Amino acid sequence: MLLFKEILSIDSTSGKERDMAIWLHDHLEAPEKELMEVGDGTLNLFLRWGTPRVVFCTHMDTVPPYIPPVFWDDKVCGRGSCDAKGQVFAMYTACKKLEAAGSTGFGLLILAGEETGSWGAKAFSKTGFEAPFLIVGEPTENKMISASKGTKSYDLVFHGKAFHSGYPEHGVSAVERFVAFYNALKEVKFPVDPVLGETTWNVGLLHSDNPQNILSPELRCRVYFRTTFASDAAVCDYMAGVAEASPRGGDKPAKYVTLPGFETAPASFGTDAPHLTGFGHKIICGPGTVLVAHRDDEHILLADIDKAVEQYVKMFNAL
Repeated sequence: MLLFKEILSIDSTSGKERDMAIWLHDHLEAPEKELMEVGDGTLNLFLRWGTPRVVFCTHMDTVPPYIPPVFWDDKVCGRGSCDAKGQVFAMYTACKKLEAAGSTGFGLLILAGEETGSWGAKAFSKTGFEAPFLIVGEPTENKMISASKGTKSYDLVFHGKAFHSGYPEHGVSAVERFVAFYNALKEVKFPVDPVLGETTWNVGLLHSDNPQNILSPELRCRVYFRTTFASDAAVCDYMAGVAEASPRGGDKPAKYVTLPGFETAPASFGTDAPHLTGFGHKIICGPGTVLVAHRDDEHILLADIDKAVEQYVKMFNAL
């Protein structure tokens, strides 16, 4: 557990993960180790045991703010404990178990930038690397993900006309235009998917810097959708009719490989998996629960890590 504590003790919130990659390169052991520039100042790390047919993969960046680790008898708390440094530790431990058993033909890919757009995954895909199997580590309660929602992101700019707030009839509030958009979107009934359920969305980066006594001349924000097989096209069509919206990209909902003998479940969160090309079959599975990821009380059970290690070894042998 000392290795896990050291990994958690390094602040690798998105944009700061370069030092984390260098530390992992210097402290993790593998026959081949390669640091790879992403292009934004961050680094990916690829460890290899022979020519990989199976690649274990997760990310080293975390959401802010950094929270130092606290170890208890049965769990570990702190930023990244379940999303996704717990995956780094579990996957590396599994790799060392496979190495000790004389196995070869696997790798561990640790990526930057997952939380802010999968930049590390996109950069790695440009290398042209190929392998039959990819196992992505995310907090899935050690269940194999059968399908996951897609994502669609849009920047929005609402324009108004600044005026004294005592005489609003002479101006136009950009805030009110945003509220009208927000309320209209809440009323949209996107198709319900039999596997992935409802479409969800969230508004972020909301900003209007007008003083309290002046109508807002401009409001900027971003809306982020979690789409399903049934709703992905409908979301794109709806937002194409919003004059204030500019698409930022995203990915489509996808189905993933599951193996006999493992629990399965669908997921509503995004991963690096859609952005990692060159792999014939993809699996998503890992310890921890997404229900505490990105929260101040983020934690992971030590028993879940132990189970994940055994499952990763079992997956490799099955594949």
